[in-house]
Amino acid sequence: MGIIGWIVLGLLAGAIAKILLPGRDPGGLVGTTLIGIAGAFIGGWLSAKFLHRSISNHFFDAATWGSAIAGSLVLLIAYRILFGNSRD
Repeated sequence: MGIIGWIVLGLLAGAIAKILLPGRDPGGLVGTTLIGIAGAFIGGWLSAKFLHRSISNHFFDAATWGSAIAGSLVLLIAYRILFGNSRD
């Protein structure tokens, strides 16, 4: 899967992470989208590095989607903890 595929996967993973973790985000839609893209990259790298699960070249691989969504959720939670009160 190329860089465009990972960006599309990140966009969708960020949207799914936002649905799973509703609430006000400090960055809004753009911030959540960027967190989703970064989460897809980090989740894929972590699963390949530590879980010995190679990155699949298929866009519809369940493990790739799971790692991308998990990475997005972790980054979204960390972002809310660090910058959650910036809108007050």
